[in-house]
Amino acid sequence: MLIGAIAGDVIGSIYERYRIKTKDFPLFDWRCRFTDDTVLTVAVADALMNGGDYVAHFQAYFQRYPDAGYGGTFYHWVQSSDPQPYGSFGNGSAMRVSPVAWAFNDLSSVLGEAKRSAEVTHNHPEGIRGAQATAAAVFLARRRTGKSEIRAYIEQHFDYHLSQSLDSLRPDYQFDVTCQGTVPVAVRAFLEAGDYEDAVRNAVSMGGDSDTLACIAGSIAGAYHGVPAFIESEVRNRLDDELRGVVDRFAKRFS
Repeated sequence: MLIGAIAGDVIGSIYERYRIKTKDFPLFDWRCRFTDDTVLTVAVADALMNGGDYVAHFQAYFQRYPDAGYGGTFYHWVQSSDPQPYGSFGNGSAMRVSPVAWAFNDLSSVLGEAKRSAEVTHNHPEGIRGAQATAAAVFLARRRTGKSEIRAYIEQHFDYHLSQSLDSLRPDYQFDVTCQGTVPVAVRAFLEAGDYEDAVRNAVSMGGDSDTLACIAGSIAGAYHGVPAFIESEVRNRLDDELRGVVDRFAKRFS
């Protein structure tokens, strides 16, 4: 469940700074750690299990993990006494949304909740679109929908163009923190992959916002292929008891 997204974040964490354009890299390094992608994914999962609004959960998790690498605008928003949406179309709405796809059993509910989870910060149409597209892809993947059908749904309903191969995109792909520059590439990383690890390697190899690309691709690939036991073990060892506890309770509740 959540491990697919979290493992992508952990594996990609060191390559956001040291960007690479190859799939040939050590999967884990002593420097690999969870970032804001993981913290906010777990916060969404906690909110879905226990109720309460997303703003309160984001603020609570920020207080527990203030140094996880949040974006500048979110960093100021989350500490505000009266946080209001700030019109963002950054990829933060997509990186944290995957729990929504596991908590509901129909696509309409997934799309509605993805919008709600996004718009407390990312109320720009592109920010909402990125969250909904990611949640839809994870939902369809966990339902074992074929990859061609997943691609067609994302293209038709979200107007993301998924025809270009990663090999054709990679040479000129730049660091991009927008939903529109991240989500289609992450979905493509999943579509071209033969298994979970391959999807994450695809995402990291683009040389972009690697932890978020891998988090999104990993969330979809984890739902579709499952996460290998050795990857799950490595990642769980990098989480603290509190994060592991939420991950486990969420899996038990929505399995």
